[in-house]
Amino acid sequence: MVRVRSPQDLGAGAVFVTIGAAGLYFGQDLAFGSSARMGPGYFPTILSYLIIAIGLVLAVKSLATDGPPIERFSFRPLFAILAAILAFGFLIERIGLALTAAVLTVGSAYARRDVNLKETLLLAAGLALFVVGVFVYGLTQPLPAWWGR
Repeated sequence: MVRVRSPQDLGAGAVFVTIGAAGLYFGQDLAFGSSARMGPGYFPTILSYLIIAIGLVLAVKSLATDGPPIERFSFRPLFAILAAILAFGFLIERIGLALTAAVLTVGSAYARRDVNLKETLLLAAGLALFVVGVFVYGLTQPLPAWWGR
């Protein structure tokens, strides 16, 4: 009888195989071509096979080495991150990039149970300055940097 010694590796392997199989399925209408004349389906097909191979290696590894059990699924992080993504789309034009980054950093921190507010506020301020510096001033993206601009 086969005994799974690392359920996390088996689960990760199953996810990789599923993603690779989906890549093969959705890319089947693309022309493959050859190594000399690659078609639009060449890279996605090769990549999908590599992802499937990684998944199979992980699944086999789950039978050979001990690992931790699969942890209980928590909805709190999922909802916090989904809310942050939706809030970004809603807030970016209204309050600017800096405040949006700060608000979302503080909101996303509550995906964890043990939130240190002082640490989170420092991270939010640093991240707000960083994204404005990089995207607005460094890359000159047409994003509103500050409220009212």
